[in-house]
Amino acid sequence: MNDLEAFAKLAIALQPWRHQIVFAGGWAYRLYRQHPLAIIPPYDALYTRDADVALGDKDTFEGNIKEALAKAGFHEQLESEFRPPVSKYTLGTEEQGFYAEFLTTLRGSGVKRSGEPDATTKLAGVTAQKLRYMDLLLIEPWQISLASDDKSIEPLDGLQIPNPVAFIAQKLLIHENRKKEKRPQDVLYIYDTLELFGARVEVLTTTWKKVIVPLYPEREVAKVIDARRQVFSKVTDTLREAARIPSDRTLEPDDMLGLCSELLDEIFE
Repeated sequence: MNDLEAFAKLAIALQPWRHQIVFAGGWAYRLYRQHPLAIIPPYDALYTRDADVALGDKDTFEGNIKEALAKAGFHEQLESEFRPPVSKYTLGTEEQGFYAEFLTTLRGSGVKRSGEPDATTKLAGVTAQKLRYMDLLLIEPWQISLASDDKSIEPLDGLQIPNPVAFIAQKLLIHENRKKEKRPQDVLYIYDTLELFGARVEVLTTTWKKVIVPLYPEREVAKVIDARRQVFSKVTDTLREAARIPSDRTLEPDDMLGLCSELLDEIFE
């Protein structure tokens, strides 16, 4: 099973909640190419075998997502000591197979009254991991349609992904607390997303000023701007590692820094 077929199975299983869920992470990065504003580059998007699904922590969900996934062939794997435990929903039995994880927003201190980490919650039957700034990804998501050259896969309409400004801003906000090995990939995601939509930077700027800033706390907006200055202030080891990730193109850290600095300054001015 190829990854597009696996993702299609996930999207079809989640169809009853399509208006409430947002596909984030690596699949958002890949699905941006399906948006009509994207300028498709001559290189491939990075491969990812996991799909992050963002859920609103204050939403009411009808039905049971876990049951829908089980009917589609997904198996729940419990992977932590948290209560409820962090879960992956895997398709197939291959170690390197496809899997989905559900994420929602962490609010407050991150610690329950009992002293336990406030790390997970149950939403619509699935275990969602709580992470900072996930609510940002739910602000005015974009919708795309996904078609495949494989005629056995029906076109999927109305798939929600974060608007790219929210996607970039959230990556900037979590950068400092990300595992060191994850940071270069996040930087490459930002760079590639800016390449996709850089020709329409005015759309991104308007999204920031007119959509996100009025809806997001002023303190968090200031953190985004501060994080942008820290992450792209100079060529760093993280940026150098990001440039080495793709195998189908040659990237120069100085060029990456130049493009990101120029466009992010314009977007977040």
